[in-house]
Amino acid sequence: MITTKFLIGNHLTLRVPKCLFVMIMVLLSATGFAQQKTITGTVTSARDGMTLPGVNIVVKGTSNGTAADFDGNYSITASSGDVLVFSFVGYKQKEVTVGGQTVINVAMEEDVAALDEIVVVGYGAKKKENLTGSVSVVDVEDAKKTITYDVAKMIQGQAPGVTVQSSGEPGGFVNIKIRGITSFRNNNPLFVIDGVIVDNPYDFATGDIESIQILKDASSAAIYGARGANGVVIITTKKGKEGRLDISYKTTLGFQNVAKNRWYDLANREQYQELVRVAETNANAQGLGVPTSPGVYPDNDLFIDDVDTDWQDEAFRTGVLENHTLTFNGGAEALSYNVNLDYFKNTSYFETPQAYERYSTNINLNGEKGRFKYGAKVAYSLSDKENFNEYLAGTSSIINLLTAVPTMPVYDENRLGGYGGTDGIAQRAISLNVIGYNNLITNENKRNRFVGNIWGEYEILKGLKYRLNVSGDRTNWDTRYFNPPSDLGWYYVTTNDESALDVTSGNTTRTIINNLLTYDFTLGEKHNFNVLGGMIQERNDFYNLIARGVGFEPGEISHLEYADNRNASEYESAETYKSYIGRFNYDFDDRYLFEANFRQDKSSKFAPQNNTGNYFSVSGAWKVHNDFNLPEWWNTFKIRGGYGQLGNNTIGLYEFALNINPFASYLFGSELAPGSIVIDIVDPDIKWEDTESTNVAAEFGMFNNRLQFTAEYFKKQSTDLLADVPIPYSSGSFPIVLTTNAGTVQNTGMEFTLSWSDSKDDFSYNISANLGTLKNEVKKIGTDDTPITVGVGRTEVGRSAGEIYVYEAEGIFQSQEEIDNHAYQTGNTAPGDVKFKDINGDGFITDDDRTFKGTVIPKVNFGLNMSARYKNIDLSCFFTGAAGHKIYNATYQTLMAGDLGNSHTDMLNYWSPDNTNTNVPRPVIGDPNANNRASDRFIEDGDFVRLQSLELGFNIPLETKVFTKARVFASGQNLFVITKYNGYDPDFISDGLFNRGTEFGSFPNPRTLALGVQVDF
Repeated sequence: MITTKFLIGNHLTLRVPKCLFVMIMVLLSATGFAQQKTITGTVTSARDGMTLPGVNIVVKGTSNGTAADFDGNYSITASSGDVLVFSFVGYKQKEVTVGGQTVINVAMEEDVAALDEIVVVGYGAKKKENLTGSVSVVDVEDAKKTITYDVAKMIQGQAPGVTVQSSGEPGGFVNIKIRGITSFRNNNPLFVIDGVIVDNPYDFATGDIESIQILKDASSAAIYGARGANGVVIITTKKGKEGRLDISYKTTLGFQNVAKNRWYDLANREQYQELVRVAETNANAQGLGVPTSPGVYPDNDLFIDDVDTDWQDEAFRTGVLENHTLTFNGGAEALSYNVNLDYFKNTSYFETPQAYERYSTNINLNGEKGRFKYGAKVAYSLSDKENFNEYLAGTSSIINLLTAVPTMPVYDENRLGGYGGTDGIAQRAISLNVIGYNNLITNENKRNRFVGNIWGEYEILKGLKYRLNVSGDRTNWDTRYFNPPSDLGWYYVTTNDESALDVTSGNTTRTIINNLLTYDFTLGEKHNFNVLGGMIQERNDFYNLIARGVGFEPGEISHLEYADNRNASEYESAETYKSYIGRFNYDFDDRYLFEANFRQDKSSKFAPQNNTGNYFSVSGAWKVHNDFNLPEWWNTFKIRGGYGQLGNNTIGLYEFALNINPFASYLFGSELAPGSIVIDIVDPDIKWEDTESTNVAAEFGMFNNRLQFTAEYFKKQSTDLLADVPIPYSSGSFPIVLTTNAGTVQNTGMEFTLSWSDSKDDFSYNISANLGTLKNEVKKIGTDDTPITVGVGRTEVGRSAGEIYVYEAEGIFQSQEEIDNHAYQTGNTAPGDVKFKDINGDGFITDDDRTFKGTVIPKVNFGLNMSARYKNIDLSCFFTGAAGHKIYNATYQTLMAGDLGNSHTDMLNYWSPDNTNTNVPRPVIGDPNANNRASDRFIEDGDFVRLQSLELGFNIPLETKVFTKARVFASGQNLFVITKYNGYDPDFISDGLFNRGTEFGSFPNPRTLALGVQVDF
């Protein structure tokens, strides 16, 4: 018999049969006498590595459980073979089998179905699954990987139907449109930050943002009435959380430049001088009597051979971007707080003092005591922006840089100011030293802004709540523009008498009082209701003081008191609004959803008979998955749709009222009698612009909601658009236009979003994509559909707004005979000039021969986010792009003028009797044939795909009581762009409407390389 010996005490030995020993061990295990041990670990989020406090941990099949502490740490007793179950709201449940280890760290994945469950909408919040309107929820963590001062830039490519135009100018304006053009005036959306309506979001730190929702249709935005036509962007900043003080610090340092492979190829000194010589020779060969430039002829005593300036190389440098954020979070149920301190600075990649600097703070307070909830927001920012300078309105520092002649030096100690310029005799070129001009001139814009919001909510009865919200938004600004005496060349000389100082000081104040009543109640078990009603009062005040001083000596203090002549003026205005809002929500058995919104706005902007606008919307949804048994792999299926009306109040103050000149004296006999005269003609009946919106959508969730897909169709038509209709000169009005409601525009399109997320063990990943299509069509302009032409853009009924409208080039004239047999262009057309097509066949090339050559509004916009995490390493990248549109490259057009300014090297392939196989016309001073007129020679494909951001991060494991998390990361922005466009950047800022497709010296978006550290303690 096989036995096992047991030693009892020091001397007694007990022998037990082997089979009996095995049976005893099995019984002991089955009855729970197996050896137990203490398991410890930390629970984090698989997405960002943040610790998760409050996670529930239980031994499966038992009541043995615990919860993670504030730092995500836990401790539990378990045995080998036990299964630990980790669960937390908003995250997927995770099971881990205990083996021989005693430390088990767990990274939990967000539950896609539960993620962003509560969505902020107008004057309230909803479960995401219960939305009936078109609301895009931006993934804030992905959006924050775009390092920027402006939230509008953050959302570029993050949501379908949202287009963003921007430039690389520090603190520059960002142009954003939602689902196309809805007005001939202002198309930027309304921004609402923590319930406060703001017109411009650029004074707020982006790092403190917790959520961004974009209301895109009438059914979601009608609650904002006269301001909702362009869409609404709702931003919520971080709120305080109960618990001990949590401090977080994040710092980012970046370096910016314009990638050299995007620079223009410009002529050097010898090439430039050759082109000028040929241009002057061609002009004089036709008897145009053009004086020559001695500085370009080698046999002349004034020939310049000691200067060869590469202006792009001299101007473009490495700009620096830095951002520091310090956050404090904590509190109790009675009062919790979140305090954010932020510093942002961006110096330009241009060799000038231009920069943008901002200090900002945001404080959110929240509390609850019994039936009473309360809170407050205080935000303050101080910013300083040094602007770029234009010598003439409509010009650009970039254009001035590119056309600057290489024979002009950057610095010249012999000129007043110390910067180089051209000579009126030797060079004759009117060429601005843009580096010197921007360094000599002071152009400061200082702004401080305060936004405050205080609210209280009291539950009168169960489900019945009253909320009072009082908010204020005040901005003070001071601008200072000083142009000192200087000499930047024969055309750009500022004399003492011309030297001027302009100082402005002003402020805007907006106050809003919201009185809201909500009631949530249920009838039976299936009928759920939510009702909202309220009144909103608003007042906007504006004040501006303008002072000007003219006449300064070189080196004199640039203060008004030292000017030879001074004058000043003031302006102030006020406008008021009064609105009533209502909303009704009905939910039947979590299957059928219905919502109705109403708002009435009254505004002092309009005449009394037209000062009221009524807006409404209705929408509904059907949760098909709660009505039918779908296949096991198909989790959710919802159909929704809506219709509504919105308004747009983009009108100046009192445009319905006549303007009178009170100083129109008149001579009666020999005496001058005082009098007044009406100087313009107005429409006293102008009113709100109206927008109707219709949309239908289907939403799907599959494979345990790892796959999410939405498809949506929308149609948005805006009527009664305010348009400037031309009127006869004989009317005596100035300006010679009548502003009236006389325009209609329609936008239609499809929007798609698709996402997939999954994980296995320590690896997780997410892929999300969005795509939006847009077709814009103008239905009506004015009373007789007269087209609106601005630059190369033309807005005409039956076409999209701002289409390119130019001449069509057919080639180059090779002989005088060919010129004689073609439609008449000018009296000075010669071989080597551009041949333009006679579109209407009348034998003359006139303005009537311009034709449409391309849509400038992208037909498609898209974005693609990809992220992955393995243990402590995370990697993400974001692509954005647009397609289906054209760009008119007016920068390239300027460089192909063939005149005295510098040229693109393409101009070297100019036509001559020895070089006829070319499409580049002959250089000629004065361009007598108007070769450089607006034509399809300068139209390019605008399609592009850009790597907007790439980020690699590493979470440093910390075992300390002080630090709970440390993360280092490296990121890149605008690392490359795939495009056929030959300019700096296919994504550029423009007027955004009538001449949107024209790129004329926009500051290119720079490439950014950054390093950062985030520490929580």
